[in-house]
Amino acid sequence: MVMAGGEEEGAVERVVENSKDLQEQSKALDKLTDRVEEDRQLDSTRVQEAMAALASAKEADWNAMRMREKELAAVKINPIDVDIIANELELDKKVAERTLREHKGDAVAAIRSLLR
Repeated sequence: MVMAGGEEEGAVERVVENSKDLQEQSKALDKLTDRVEEDRQLDSTRVQEAMAALASAKEADWNAMRMREKELAAVKINPIDVDIIANELELDKKVAERTLREHKGDAVAAIRSLLR
C-alpha cells in the first residue's frame, strides 16, 4: 500500500510518539522494580526478625508447658479417686488423673469440670 506524503509523515510521528511512550513506560517500570527490590531487602530483614521472635516465643511456650507438667506431676492424688472418676464417667484413666491433678486432687471439683 502506497502512502501519500502527509500520511507518511503522520505514521512516522505516531511511531516516534509510541517510541517516547514506550521509553517513559520503561523508565516508570524500572523505578517500580527498583522500589520492589528495595522492599524485598527490607522484607527479608523483617522476616528474619519475625522468625527469631517466633522461635523465642515457641521456646518460652515450651518452657512454660514443661513447668506446668512438673507442677501437675507434683500434685498428690488418690488412686481410688482416679478409678471412681474413670469408671463412673466412663473416661480413660489418664484423663481422670490429669483432671484430678489440674484440680489439685479435689475429686468434686474435677468431676464438676468434667461434667461441664
